[in-house]
Amino acid sequence: MPDGQNRTRRTHDLRVRTLRICTATTVAVAALAACSTADTPLEAQAPSTQAVMPASGPTAPPHKNRRATLASALRPILLDGHAQLAVAVLDQDSADQQIMSFGQNATFNTASIIKVGILATLLLQAQDEDRELTAAERQNAEEMIRTSDNEAATELWQAIGEAEGLDAAIERLGLSSTYGGPDVRWGLTQTTATDQVKLLRAVFSRGPMAARPPEGLSQTSRAYIRDLMGQIAQDQDWGVSAASPQGSRCALKNGWLQRSTDDLWVINSIGQVAVQGHRYLVSVLSGDNASMKSGISLVERAARAAIGAASAHARQWPR
Repeated sequence: MPDGQNRTRRTHDLRVRTLRICTATTVAVAALAACSTADTPLEAQAPSTQAVMPASGPTAPPHKNRRATLASALRPILLDGHAQLAVAVLDQDSADQQIMSFGQNATFNTASIIKVGILATLLLQAQDEDRELTAAERQNAEEMIRTSDNEAATELWQAIGEAEGLDAAIERLGLSSTYGGPDVRWGLTQTTATDQVKLLRAVFSRGPMAARPPEGLSQTSRAYIRDLMGQIAQDQDWGVSAASPQGSRCALKNGWLQRSTDDLWVINSIGQVAVQGHRYLVSVLSGDNASMKSGISLVERAARAAIGAASAHARQWPR
């Protein structure tokens, strides 16, 4: 994990960025001064998330550049506007276990997708202490993931030691480009799409290669996170879940915030979806969206395209 001057420079860069103060009465204003309207219940109806089967996507010969395959699938979406986009996808049921990524080095504010990382950190620390989560921790964890409650997230952020605790935990899980937000501004954590798929892999892996203690999450901890991500409140069931066939179970966490400097939106979504017998881990990060509605539409189209590209690539590899 980088430290010293690199960490100081990154922290300084984060501190100079400001976001609109949350106005939702259920959120502790002092704790989330930089979090804007992030992850409070939507005031307007979100765009329809009725899932459709993803297009087959471009077919790439074995061993060809995965990034080119994904970029080709995303090209029509990127022509629609000026929003920034990064996407990563992993087919868990393919012989090819490499992460496909687009914009792999681009960093984004996490908004509330970091809540999965906060919970993973809490569980790792509890494992290290050989203890179960307390009743209060479980209540905060449920509210933080299922309804994206910001006050619950702030309590757990402080409990894990804020950025220092997060950074230590995610390094153990294999993330290399994620840095916790300053002070209590967890929504300003910086990450990449590839790192978020690495985090999802640490949570959703079930085979012999799944991470084990003392470095990784235990089977019980992984199951707990998966269970909560599978119970997202209905008004927040959008994003990567739009790529899943109707009636198919998926697990996800979304994040959204509006920047006070230019009123543009950060819209992110991560999770696992099942399509045609394959389980996909998908991360879609976006910035500079003109509105929340347009950002959600972009994320959902990108998720479908990413799974289509991964499906096409997987057909070139033996099961």
